[in-house]
Amino acid sequence: MPWETQSTRRTEPGARRTRARYRALVFLATDTTAWVGGFVAAAWTRYEFALTTTQLTRAAGCGLLAAGLHVAVVAARRVRSGRHPLGSLPEVQGLAGTALTAVAVMLLGLLPVAERPVPASTPLVGGALALLFMLAVRFAYRHQRDLALRPDVRSSTPVLLFGMGDAGQGLLRALLTDPRSRYLPVGALDDDPDKRNLAVEGVRVLGGRDDVAGAVRRTGATTVIFSVANADAALIRQIRESTLNAGAAFKVLPPVRDLVDHRITVTDVRDVRISDLLGRRQVVADMAVRTNGLTGRRILVTGAGGSIGSELCRQVMKANPGELMMLDRDESALHALQMSLDGRALLDGPELILADLRDDEGLRRIIRDRRPEIIFHAAALKHLTLLERHPGEAVKTNVWGTLSVLDACHDVAKFVNISTDKAADPISVLGYSKRITERLTAHAASRFPGTFLSVRFGNVLSSRGSVVTAFQRQIETGNPLTVTHPEVTRYLMTLQEAVHLVLQAAEIGSDGEALVLDMGEPVRIADLARQMAEQAASDVPIVFTGLRPGEKLHEDLLGTGEVDTRPLHPLVSHVAVPPLDPLEVSGLDPFDDPEKVVAELARLCTQPVGSTVTDGAVGLPMPR
Repeated sequence: MPWETQSTRRTEPGARRTRARYRALVFLATDTTAWVGGFVAAAWTRYEFALTTTQLTRAAGCGLLAAGLHVAVVAARRVRSGRHPLGSLPEVQGLAGTALTAVAVMLLGLLPVAERPVPASTPLVGGALALLFMLAVRFAYRHQRDLALRPDVRSSTPVLLFGMGDAGQGLLRALLTDPRSRYLPVGALDDDPDKRNLAVEGVRVLGGRDDVAGAVRRTGATTVIFSVANADAALIRQIRESTLNAGAAFKVLPPVRDLVDHRITVTDVRDVRISDLLGRRQVVADMAVRTNGLTGRRILVTGAGGSIGSELCRQVMKANPGELMMLDRDESALHALQMSLDGRALLDGPELILADLRDDEGLRRIIRDRRPEIIFHAAALKHLTLLERHPGEAVKTNVWGTLSVLDACHDVAKFVNISTDKAADPISVLGYSKRITERLTAHAASRFPGTFLSVRFGNVLSSRGSVVTAFQRQIETGNPLTVTHPEVTRYLMTLQEAVHLVLQAAEIGSDGEALVLDMGEPVRIADLARQMAEQAASDVPIVFTGLRPGEKLHEDLLGTGEVDTRPLHPLVSHVAVPPLDPLEVSGLDPFDDPEKVVAELARLCTQPVGSTVTDGAVGLPMPR
């Protein structure tokens, strides 16, 4: 009933206050007993265990006086600096200081007296004994409280933690202080020899990476949680394989870059993802990006409903922009984006712009009216095989659409064009079209006062249409995994890394260049397929289908003749891009024979920097 709920709410704080007062009285009695007992014990030993009644009474009286001083000092310290949790290190330090103060006052009172009620050594020895007893009581209380907070052995899963660095120890403490946790640590593993036999919160390090199976048998653990921050993927794969061979489940703690905004908790533990198992290093944590250049600015993101565009919008929102405009031609994608940002999707705000890159006049009007200061251009057609069959669509969207945006950017402070590694020595329609956009962007940099540059990176994991997404769908539907060639490799990066590079470019990029992220070693797609097949619930075969038109066996990050220079960040290359006059692309005919369109796109990629000059605009009106 309502009155019962309100009564309960009123009595809960009262009950807590009653418990707090009771606990304070118990510790007051304990501390008083400690001082009296300490002084009596000190006097007793001083008189060689033969105390008279008078000496006993005097020692007890001095102990009571010291206890009173102790209470007075504690009260003064609380007024000055507050109180600390019982059994904590600050509380121990405060208790030691209080005891030392009480001893010093007692000594100053005793030394001038000729007829001392107790020997001068009594406050020193008695104070030490009293402090020892008070600390023992507090440690016992803290130990009992910690035990009460531990997960129930009967309902929790026994786990081993691999990795006892800062992240591992933080996770261990989180698991041991949450009575609702489903995991109970029963042991730990670490490759650091200095941590062997180390016990943290009563949980002991039992060995290293070669001892997984033995530790599982010894402790009865049914799960191993990998808790090494920013670990090499090869180590994750090795520990996972050893864990599965030992018959235990395998979980991971996310990389430390995903945990910077909060303390480690039990809910951070998750299943392993394919990004954890990739044979490449994660570099986002090493790239410090300042987003204050976005704060208070009017920002437009084209292709905002796509994988990269939507993550870019989420990251830009964290920088507190003056206005974020999100443009896309896909209304459903805009609906999903607003839902992810605001938790609702009424589609009635000015921040959402439904528009098409192919609408040249519409884009001009939008940019003129909304006056964005920074534009991130993520809109494009990106499926390689489809564009090989329909190269005219790449012309209309990727080439002319980018040119339409550039044409309207006379007063834009920064323009970041999102490109692809397929633009380096391109052999596909996608690569050709994106290389042309790099060159058009470089031309705009030579004509307009703002900063115009491109960002080039590899395949983005878990984006729409990515190889990982395709493999996941095939596994879900029970189909074999299709790989083009046993030796095909690709540069893969996480969505967060891709957006991180885009934001990095907005900060450090210069006019007319392309920024390229050092993505480590490329990944063999066949290895990726095998790793995903191993995680599937049933056997999944792998079928090789052969390379398709426009596909490379191995991608390149830098094209022929491009020089790898890294003046500002060791992980970011700055590549000069030769400009391409927009007049050169105005003659493209998207409705011509596809082979002719492809040949013309390829020619424009290698077209020398011409002498044609346009006056006052990047390009000319083109047939639509």
